[in-house]
Amino acid sequence: MPNAKLKKSAKLDPKGPLIFDIGTLGSASARLEEREVSAPADLGTGLVRVPEGEPIALEVQLEDVSDGVLVTVSAAAPLAGECARCLDEFTSSVQVRFVELFTGRAQESEDDGYRLDGDLLDLEPALRDALVLELPLAPLCADGCKGLCSVCGVKLAEAEPGHEHLGDGGVFAVLKDLFPADDQAGKDDGTTGPAGSKEHEGGST
Repeated sequence: MPNAKLKKSAKLDPKGPLIFDIGTLGSASARLEEREVSAPADLGTGLVRVPEGEPIALEVQLEDVSDGVLVTVSAAAPLAGECARCLDEFTSSVQVRFVELFTGRAQESEDDGYRLDGDLLDLEPALRDALVLELPLAPLCADGCKGLCSVCGVKLAEAEPGHEHLGDGGVFAVLKDLFPADDQAGKDDGTTGPAGSKEHEGGST
């Protein structure tokens, strides 16, 4: 369900890159338009985004239906982000296809559907919703990215074969320092004191 809605406004620019004039759309007719537009600001989420100003290729079919205008959109856009595993910056692309109904009458809910503004249709809210939903929550620079070493932070893809840290006990190394093996062994066999001597029951003879 869309999470953005166009409210009626007299300030829409008919020449805006994502504004479509449906005044010439005949009854029960359809029109196909192709455009290349600049990406609006803040089009992204988390670690990945469509860079502002980069070109988005659009193929938009506008179809007059009884309830309004049915819009079918195919969009291709470049991506830039930060890999969730190795933290390297990367570039990629995304393609989306979606269908939405724009209607001129009041909706049952403020968040239910998109609105026409007279003879103008603003595609930006629907395009923004579709692209953001398509973006990965944990983007990767490559499918096989190995990430970073959890100990030294080196990028594993660039580390020497067999990269490891011998003798590293991780969090258990702290416990090892607090409870040395010799002291624990002394407690287990009943010895006490610095000399590790064992007291006999009943005292000395």
